[in-house]
Amino acid sequence: MTPRAGGTAASGGPLLLGVRHHGPGSARAVLAALDSARPDAVLVEGPPEGDALLPLAAHARMRPPVALLAHAVDDPGRAAFWPLAHFSPEWVAIRWASAHGVPVRFVDLPAAHSLALTEQREDGPGEDWGIDPVGILAGAAGYDDPERWWEDVVEHRAADGRPADPRAPFAMLAEAMTALREAYGDGGHPQDAVREACMRLQLRAARKEFGDDIAVVCGAWHVPALLARTTVAADRALLKGMPKVKAELTWVPWTHRRLARYSGYGAGIESPGWYGHLFGAPDRPVERWMTKVAGLLREADRAVSSADVIEAVRLAGTLAALRERPAVGLTEATDAVRAVMCEGSDVPLALVRNRLVVGEILGEVPETAPAVPLQRDLDKQQRTLRLRPEAERRELELDLRKETDAARSRLLHRLRLLGVDWGEPAAGRGSTGTFRESWRLRWEPELFVRIAEAGVWGTTVLGAATARAGADAVSASSLAGVTALAEQCLLAGLPEVLPVVMRALADRAALDADVGHLADALPALARSLRYGDVRSTDTAALGEVAVGLAERVCVGLPPACTGLDADAAAEAHRRVDGVHTAIGLLAGAVRADGLPERWAGVLRKLSARDAVAGVIRGRATRLLLDDGGLAESEAARLMGLALSPGAIPADAAAWIEGFVGGAAGGGLLLVHDERLLALVDTWLTGIPADAFTGVLPLLRRTFSAYEPGVRRTLGELVRRGPDPGRASDEGVPAAPGFGAGLDEERADAVVPVLRLLLGLDTPAERTATG
Repeated sequence: MTPRAGGTAASGGPLLLGVRHHGPGSARAVLAALDSARPDAVLVEGPPEGDALLPLAAHARMRPPVALLAHAVDDPGRAAFWPLAHFSPEWVAIRWASAHGVPVRFVDLPAAHSLALTEQREDGPGEDWGIDPVGILAGAAGYDDPERWWEDVVEHRAADGRPADPRAPFAMLAEAMTALREAYGDGGHPQDAVREACMRLQLRAARKEFGDDIAVVCGAWHVPALLARTTVAADRALLKGMPKVKAELTWVPWTHRRLARYSGYGAGIESPGWYGHLFGAPDRPVERWMTKVAGLLREADRAVSSADVIEAVRLAGTLAALRERPAVGLTEATDAVRAVMCEGSDVPLALVRNRLVVGEILGEVPETAPAVPLQRDLDKQQRTLRLRPEAERRELELDLRKETDAARSRLLHRLRLLGVDWGEPAAGRGSTGTFRESWRLRWEPELFVRIAEAGVWGTTVLGAATARAGADAVSASSLAGVTALAEQCLLAGLPEVLPVVMRALADRAALDADVGHLADALPALARSLRYGDVRSTDTAALGEVAVGLAERVCVGLPPACTGLDADAAAEAHRRVDGVHTAIGLLAGAVRADGLPERWAGVLRKLSARDAVAGVIRGRATRLLLDDGGLAESEAARLMGLALSPGAIPADAAAWIEGFVGGAAGGGLLLVHDERLLALVDTWLTGIPADAFTGVLPLLRRTFSAYEPGVRRTLGELVRRGPDPGRASDEGVPAAPGFGAGLDEERADAVVPVLRLLLGLDTPAERTATG
């Protein structure tokens, strides 16, 4: 007998239920149709390899949204998802069959073929429409919004409480889709012909096994193809010679946010949270929705009263009536919330959309679901470390002196080394220290694919990260790449692979003669020594290589900084900063006899050479001044030379940028050093008008980096003008706003407070000095 859309076995063959994937109205209609027809078997659109996983749908720990994940065994990165929410018609059909003891199977193109036919895509081999069937039908009905048309025709079909024939929507959609298939053929997706041939073959096989009393739940677009009269030979001919790969399938958690994108079924929905609410609300969906919104806004410290909820419900109903809609839709609910609860503002409305309309729900899969060994090990560590995956972004502060936090840090760094970026390092409190780390965590379903890919390196996170690091060390093409890897290994706690990394590091360092590469590599090595100290790791060999690199940088950097254009000078400026910080770390971490002194000599050479770009000369002068390697009078002399009337204005501005720009405290240096401020002020006011516009962008970039309070103070000091009656100890006229010298009496007054703050003024000391 020929299948009939919306029919029953008694009236002409299997029951074809064409649906819109993830549609709550379709889900309710499917449930009503199944309760009415009571079929002997249920067929659902999906990869047949997933049949063995269907019993898990009834597991108590299975909580949608979830997805079937298929990946090629030999190429785990080639993967596909078939997502399901609790309001998905397919999920409702699977759960109905499980509850009634009815056989349920997937009928679609096997994943082994679909993975072989398509390159890896972000969301799997779904139905990438050349046309939008719902959009065409909505336009024909006079709607400019396909979502609104679908809500009016399907989602709110029985919203007024009148009884409805459970077969009516399926017959209507089948008729509409038949007309569209006649007009548009395959809709711009030629692979549909192969999939539908496979569906017909599987439907024939199921009818031989179970008879005609079968229900088929599939996308409405496919119903006309399943109704078509074809031969077995013709369908098999379409499948002959198709490529095939070995595939593995499992259930994985999914998120509402991922449902809001065009995903596995090609049915991305804009409002999964709203649809979930419509499907789950037993009655009064609008009233319940407004109550949810009010609760959310109250949590965000917005004043929302019960009267506001009542008024929002009334306004939404009025808008629906004015717009001649059968029931309140999301558009009306949103407009009412904006007007009543958000006082016309879209700012709190964005919170409602993110948290309720879309939602951050992450599904759950039972532990008995198949998984690669690496995933099993990760699950175990997540439970042990109480580090639960969550769909919502959250901040995590770690204190590495605590055992649990240190273990969490190692796990996150190991996963990053494997390409599983669950956590992203973030700037936080204490971020410049060595005992604290800040992370930004967010679990995305795609990470399951990354874990499957990483499974080729080992069965545990530790083993896989160690193997991956060793392979990366051997294949690294640059010195900076190996040094960055060494830092990762120390952060991840991988001591076993450090000898391999060190050999690769020594080989690259010996062969690389580019001082720029050496300078780029040194900061990561210095940080590695610092982190190794925090984690009690033996880094002696690493320290020897780092000191050797630093020595070579000290020799080669001065010649490399001469004769540079603006872009190259900016890059060299960055490298000088990095090397300076690195040598400071090395001096405190390893035996580096004389290294700080040699580096200070390099800075003196850079600060005094006219052939060195101004930005580098200025930066070298500032670094020497900060470290006490240069007297203030000498710094003032170098600034005076750089800003002399004969200096090119652009080069002088670059010198200032290097000296006071970008560095922490650059503006405060001018605030507290009257000579330097006076020199800058004198130079700036003496720039010729025709040259001023050329240096203005550079000056704006330099001074705009200061804190607003620093800029304001500098402006006040300059506005007051010079005071010739006051002078410094050396006879130089004081800059505006500065005192003539040190007031020792006022300075002594703060000493007791400082001692108390620093913990130096103990009770015993007070007694002894009393």
